[in-house]
Amino acid sequence: MNATSKRIGRELKSHAPFTTFGALTGIAIMAVFFYVDIDRSASRTLFWVFHPFHVFLSALATAGMYRLNSKGRLLPTILIGYFGAIGIATLSDCIIPYLAESLLNWPERDIHLGFIEKWWLVNPLAFAGIAVAYFLPRTKFPHAGHVLLSTWASLFHMTMTMGTIDVYIIPLVGVFLFLAVWIPCCMSDIVFPLLFAKKSGSEET
Repeated sequence: MNATSKRIGRELKSHAPFTTFGALTGIAIMAVFFYVDIDRSASRTLFWVFHPFHVFLSALATAGMYRLNSKGRLLPTILIGYFGAIGIATLSDCIIPYLAESLLNWPERDIHLGFIEKWWLVNPLAFAGIAVAYFLPRTKFPHAGHVLLSTWASLFHMTMTMGTIDVYIIPLVGVFLFLAVWIPCCMSDIVFPLLFAKKSGSEET
C-alpha cells in the first residue's frame, strides 16, 4: 500500500503542470468568449460535445490502466471502466463546476448529469471506450486527451450558466478548472484502476 501511495503522489505531482496548462487554455477560451461576447447557447453545444468524449477517453484510460496492471477479466474491466469514467467525469465536468457556479452566485446555474440527461449518448461512449481498452489497452494519449477534454467540458458547463462574463472572474475560473480536473482525472485514470489491479494481483498470488 505504501508503494501505491507513493506512486499516486508521483502521478499527481507529474500531472499538475499539464493540468495547469489545461486550465490556462480554459482561461484563454473564456477570455475570447468575453471579448467576442459569444452566446451561451454555443457553450451548451460545446459542453455536450466535450463531456461525452471526455467520458469516452476516461473509460479508455481507466479500463486500459486496469488491463495493463492486472489480468483484467471482462466483467471487472467493464465495471471499473464504467464507474471510474462516469463517476469521475460527472464529478469533474458537472458537480464541481456546479459548486463553483453556486459559490459565484451565477444566475442560470444548473447541474447537468450527462449519463442521465443524455444517457443515449454518454453511456454508449463509455462502453465504447471500455471495449477499445479491453482489446488495445493504452494510457498515455488517452490520459492527456482526457485532461484537456475535462478542462473544456468543465469550462463550458460554467459558461453556459453565467450571464455577463466579468474580467475579474476569469482567473478565479482558472482555479476552479484546475481543481475540477487535477485530482478527479488522476483518480479516474490512475488511482481507481490501480487500487483494483492491486487487489486482483494479490488474489492471484
